Amino acid sequence: MDNKLAVFEGNTIRRHYDDKTKTWYFSIVDIIKVLNQQPDHRRAQSYWTTLKNRLKDEGSEVITNCDQLKLPASDGKYYMTDVANTETLLRLIQSIPSPKAEPIKLWLARVGYERVQEIADPALSINRARENWQMHGRSEKWIQQRMMSQETRNKLTDYWKNHEVTKEEEYAILTNIIHQEWAGLSVKDHKELKHLKNQNLRDHMSEAELIFTALAELSTREIAQSVNATGLPENKVASKKGGNIAKKARKELEDTTGKNIITEENFLPKKKTKKKIAF
Repeated sequence: MDNKLAVFEGNTIRRHYDDKTKTWYFSIVDIIKVLNQQPDHRRAQSYWTTLKNRLKDEGSEVITNCDQLKLPASDGKYYMTDVANTETLLRLIQSIPSPKAEPIKLWLARVGYERVQEIADPALSINRARENWQMHGRSEKWIQQRMMSQETRNKLTDYWKNHEVTKEEEYAILTNIIHQEWAGLSVKDHKELKHLKNQNLRDHMSEAELIFTALAELSTREIAQSVNATGLPENKVASKKGGNIAKKARKELEDTTGKNIITEENFLPKKKTKKKIAF
């Protein structure tokens, strides 16, 4: 499962795992959105600001135990976000009356336990991801392509990490260069085309989109390795070249089939339309 995203009852919750302390940190606002069943981010943020000020005035230790980390927002950029570990969140939840309090407490506890299991046996993480996609109706063929695409992505980020590209902002910059080059639109624009907000773009790609994303990232890594690209500037060049290779292949396939690879299709739940009653 993605290190930065988790799902609770269909709600996306941003998170980060600290390898040094073996601790999960979760976005407090995302947890509040679940507890208050409030999908609007601004309203949830306002609620958290008010609650935080009240707890500060009361001298609560919960606030002092909260941290800040850079997490991705709906626009694809990273912003400083209030986060808390499981222990602090469990105490914070007590201050928020909600019918979702007990279910999310159990969920938080389970997430921590599952991570311990996955460290001991990494295959469990892969199996859980596969089960999650199956639950959401993905075909076995799509799941295989999604997992292959993720493995290609992991190898690329491993290369970047070992060649002086370590900041999340730099990862985002290079990723967007690759995507803009092969797809002809940015990651943000691609998400907007598919009507996505906090969802993971790759989880809503078609099989073809996953294949071309993987081709672009594989090509980028091969090119970077061939010249030992190091640091952000050199990897920008490799990223553009790698994306261009996939762009040429995409255009050739589109010209041959007459079908666009990039589509607005997604796997979001279909909205039910109310039937009009005739009088």
